[in-house]
Amino acid sequence: MRASPLTVLGLAGLMLAGCSGSSSPAEPAAPAVAPWAATVEPIALPAVGHTDSPQLTASDNGILLSWIEHRGGTAYLRFAARSVSGWSETRTVASGGNWFLSWADVPAVMRLGNGTLVANWYRATDAAIEAYDILLSYSTDAGKTWTSPFSPHTDRTTTQHGFVSMVELPGSALGLLWLDGRDQALNKADPEGGSMGLYFSRFDASWKQGPEERVDARVCECCPTSAVSTADGVLTAFRDRSPREIRDINVSLLDNGTWTPARPVHVDNWMIEACPVNGPMLSARGRDVAVGWFTATDEQPHAFLAFSSDAGRTWTDPIRLDDASTLGHIDVELLDDGSAVATWMEFADQRSSLRMRRVERSGARSAALPVTEARVTGYPRLARSGGDLVLAWTESGEAGSDAPEQVKGAVVKLP
Repeated sequence: MRASPLTVLGLAGLMLAGCSGSSSPAEPAAPAVAPWAATVEPIALPAVGHTDSPQLTASDNGILLSWIEHRGGTAYLRFAARSVSGWSETRTVASGGNWFLSWADVPAVMRLGNGTLVANWYRATDAAIEAYDILLSYSTDAGKTWTSPFSPHTDRTTTQHGFVSMVELPGSALGLLWLDGRDQALNKADPEGGSMGLYFSRFDASWKQGPEERVDARVCECCPTSAVSTADGVLTAFRDRSPREIRDINVSLLDNGTWTPARPVHVDNWMIEACPVNGPMLSARGRDVAVGWFTATDEQPHAFLAFSSDAGRTWTDPIRLDDASTLGHIDVELLDDGSAVATWMEFADQRSSLRMRRVERSGARSAALPVTEARVTGYPRLARSGGDLVLAWTESGEAGSDAPEQVKGAVVKLP
């Protein structure tokens, strides 16, 4: 049974409900201290008005920030590029009044190595059952004009197609992973109504599409996916769903053109009969990879990070990120020295706050840096460009406030 990312909003309650298990990720009793002389500095963003759903993507030409702007009953996917000279002019990719909008499943704009911009967003097909399709478009003139939208999936079922992860492939080709509910409509033999699958497809530099491949047949219904390009191929991370409702984070590697069988990053043994709407995040440099994730085994909600030096085939023991408890919503970026910086939503004293820290492979952790104490909704984002770590998040007023949501940002200068 699918849990809705729009209706599952009792975050702390959801994380604790229905959880059981006996194998919690290992954590050091007294983590060593990793030095990190960094300061969080607020920055002005080009997103103005009623805005939410930020996404950050990085390339050799800098960072792209995309977001949704709301005006009347219409949603606009907008973006701007950040370089050493500041933000570019804001441009619009597309707009519509029939989009599927969710704080958990957000559109994105990314730049390929040949300069082509690619964007994805979602069109609702049946709002009553939260069915929607993926739409893609690309631009070869820096976002001034965009192609007519097209879809990567051809099943034509009125089901969920979303939680897209875009990744560049060799030759300025595009790889695309997404959650796909076609089995829930086409499988007539399953009394539970079929399963959510993880699918992959690619587009070459001339935008010819390859076949749609199923990476995993049964995954968590509404946890975001993540994908990165490693020296050994594309690595994807996602929340798996076993027949016993164990929903641990798994990875699969596109090795010589074939997806490897899914394997857990760590056997958390988190059993939960609902989607926690908390997906993993990956960062890669060559064969080095870092992954961050949320779990609530034994009714203890925590965030963890692990490292791999072989493109995700094996992983270090988990290193805990939070200090007290967490709402998850993690992001991570690898640094040149092999350490990683992670962000997460800390939860303590009945309040949440966005925090970040540097973590070493040894398990040593820096002190947690507060990013904002304001009320943050959705998924905060983190991206690196040169010596800057850029953060973006959606901020809203206190509960009961009628102030519109607003995308905010900060930068950390790497020492």
